[in-house]
Amino acid sequence: MAGRMQDNAPLMTALAKLIAVNAPDLVLFVGEVLVGNEAVDQLVKFNKALADHSMAQTPRLIDGIVLTKFDTIDDKVGAAISMTYITSKPIVFVGTGQTYCDLQSLNAKAVVAALMKA
Repeated sequence: MAGRMQDNAPLMTALAKLIAVNAPDLVLFVGEVLVGNEAVDQLVKFNKALADHSMAQTPRLIDGIVLTKFDTIDDKVGAAISMTYITSKPIVFVGTGQTYCDLQSLNAKAVVAALMKA
């Protein structure tokens, strides 16, 4: 859900309740890849906040990741890999522009190529 800061307990409690009540098919973390390792920290805190503020016995955590501004990452591609490694969740989409048509599947070959340049 847009606009939820992982450090804001009331907002995260409301989000955990929203997820529990609506039982969505998919819970996605949306983060901006330009912030590098800060995105990893945001993701970890967001997932922990969902777990901490859930009233369910088995808290619903994120199912996947959407990374925006992926077309501008260059040397920050390592953070994307760290996000999937830490959570064991896939990068479902990457954003490469301003429209829905700019949401694309992750191109693993492009990520490897970017890592080799860094």
